[in-house]
Amino acid sequence: MDANLESNLFVFALAAFLGYEVVRRVSPQLHTPLMSLTNAISAISVVGAIAVTGVSHNPALVVVLGSIAITAAMINVVGGFLMTDRMLKMFKKRTVKPPAHSAGENSPKPQEPSRG
Repeated sequence: MDANLESNLFVFALAAFLGYEVVRRVSPQLHTPLMSLTNAISAISVVGAIAVTGVSHNPALVVVLGSIAITAAMINVVGGFLMTDRMLKMFKKRTVKPPAHSAGENSPKPQEPSRG
């Protein structure tokens, strides 16, 4: 195996392990901000994959892997934004609308004052 490939695989494995451990220890209150941060990182990955894929003298394997990276990162970005939006909607106050009454026979009758 090439020494450069070995070092890249080592960095990838170390980053995957550390990323898993960091995300696993995050408290539930911080998941929404963490999701927003990972969306930003995925967006940077999309830009990098587009830059690598768009170079004209790349071999076909690089173009195919770059296209897969663009697709996967965009799925992650869109899904992350949808989930973040859904989680933020959970914290909004809900307003209760009063029931609408028609002027017909279902309208409430005025109450007579009680005699005491």
